[in-house]
Amino acid sequence: MILLTGFEPFGGAESNSSLAVAREAALILEEQGLRAAAAELPCVFATAPAVLEGLLAARRPHVVIALGLAAGRSTLGLEKVAINHLDARIADNAGKQPIDLPVVAGGPAAYFSGLPLKAALQALRDPAAGNGHVAAEISYSAGTFVCNQVFYALMHHTHAVPGVSAGFVHVPPMRDADPGIGHHARAVAALARLALDPGPEPALAAGTEY
Repeated sequence: MILLTGFEPFGGAESNSSLAVAREAALILEEQGLRAAAAELPCVFATAPAVLEGLLAARRPHVVIALGLAAGRSTLGLEKVAINHLDARIADNAGKQPIDLPVVAGGPAAYFSGLPLKAALQALRDPAAGNGHVAAEISYSAGTFVCNQVFYALMHHTHAVPGVSAGFVHVPPMRDADPGIGHHARAVAALARLALDPGPEPALAAGTEY
């Protein structure tokens, strides 16, 4: 079972491309004969982790990919690190703006993604693979808003659960009718398939210069 999540619209927007990509990727995976489901998370600090945990308990997935919107990016961001820190630049959809608070009190400072990010990056860079015409990168900051909170909560909940691969992906802003939704969905579906049976990560340079 593959679980994909995206967020409801926030910041006055009418839609959220993370949810559109999650839903499209789930359809692609089902067409490929895999069990998959997409679900919406609230962009609310107080409730997003609980909604996620409820989905995990109900679905019992083998792969979980949470998706979020990165308004300032133009590439698919395969997130590597979730940090135990909240510092909201803007308020969430409930009007709350936590500053300098932990995601989980007493939790580890950070978790690494459990997804095969470098294998996915290699596959996405191969034009013959047909995994979506998108630019992708491994990102080493998932921010400090609800996206990072959900990423950290996901890893905190699943890191000790055998047989579960989980992580987070940021998508750029796209309109609902944008063909980029389908391209990004195919890329996310490719990551999910790799996560079902991950092998050793390739020795692929994907770090930053700063």
